[in-house]
This record gives sequence, C-alpha cells and structure tokens, in this order.
Amino acid sequence: MDGPSGSGKSSVSRGAARALGLRYLDTGAMYRAMTWWMLWQGADLADPAAIAARCGEPAIVAGTDPDAPTIHVDGVDVAGPIREAEVTAAVSAVAAVPEVRERLVALQRQIIGAGEIVVEGRDIGTVVWPDAAVKIYLTASPEARARRRSAEVGGSTVEAQQEAMARRDTLDSTRKTDPLSMADGAIELDTTALNLEEVIAEVLRLVKERT
Repeated sequence: MDGPSGSGKSSVSRGAARALGLRYLDTGAMYRAMTWWMLWQGADLADPAAIAARCGEPAIVAGTDPDAPTIHVDGVDVAGPIREAEVTAAVSAVAAVPEVRERLVALQRQIIGAGEIVVEGRDIGTVVWPDAAVKIYLTASPEARARRRSAEVGGSTVEAQQEAMARRDTLDSTRKTDPLSMADGAIELDTTALNLEEVIAEVLRLVKERT
C-alpha cells in the first residue's frame, strides 16, 4: 500500500492486516529510524555522502505485529522519538540517499519474503515488491490529509501541516531514487470522503476480489 503522507496508509494497513490475520510492516518507520540515528550521531544531513558512508552501521529491527508494531535501533525502542518534529523534517533528505534506500529495501524484502504481509510505504508496489498480489495507492485531498495529520500529532494548525506535507510530497515525488508514484497495476483509492472503517472494508473487498 503506497501513498503520500496523511492518506491513511498506517491506520488502513494495520486494520486490514488485523482483519486478514496477516503481519504488518511500516517501511516509513524504518526510514525514520535511520534518520533518528543519523541525528543522534550528529551526521551532516546536508551531505548525502556523509549519510551514505554511515547508513550501514545501525541495526534496524521492525516488528510486524499489527496490534503492537515496534521499531528498534541498536536495541533501543525508538517508536516515540521517530515521530518527533526534528525527524519528520529530516526524513525526506535521508530517504533520498540511494545507499540508504538500497539497505532498507533489502531489509524490507527479507521481512516480506518470510510470509504473507500487509506493507505500507511510498515505493512498495514500484520497487520493494512489484509482484505483490494486491497493490493499492491511497490518496486524499490535501485538506483532508492535513486535517488528519494535525489531529494525529497535535500542536500544529491544519494550514501548517498542509504546507509541511506539500514540501515533503514534492521531495518524495521528485527524488532521483525510487520517487513516490503509483505502481503499474495499482488501484487508486481516494479516501477523502471515507472514514477509516469504510476504507478498510474497501481494501478487504479488493483483496478478496484479487486473491
């Protein structure tokens, strides 16, 4: 399941995984974990070569329980810290480094290859697992996405969230390596006018129809 920030990927993916009795993987959390580690190490995030040189060092482990997904870096639980504003502001720059993507995509493929799973991200259907049985591209209007993200994180206006998400969308969709785009054969699902339960129901219908 791919799509931009605020489209509902995390909530929908976890809900679908629970309903289907499958594992769940948030690949975005892995990029956030790498970004958190780089910040913690004091790496120069304006220097892609510096990021590339160190991206092989941290041990990043992502849990796959949809009821309690976890993310650890060198044994440290970073599920909370990776959602902080400093990481959010820097993650697109780190995720754009080809060496970072190469390493994390390899880890993601190992997890996916272990058995059936619901995976969310920005390049799952295009790069990570293009042979997925069902590929869905979630989207929503910029206003709806900003409202959801503002309610989720708190402490920010809808307008500020919309501006921040627009910047990140631009970075993610224009980067040279694995840009955000809808995969061939993917089903576009606009969630603007739907609530969470309705989106999950539609995803389950699509899965049943295609598998």
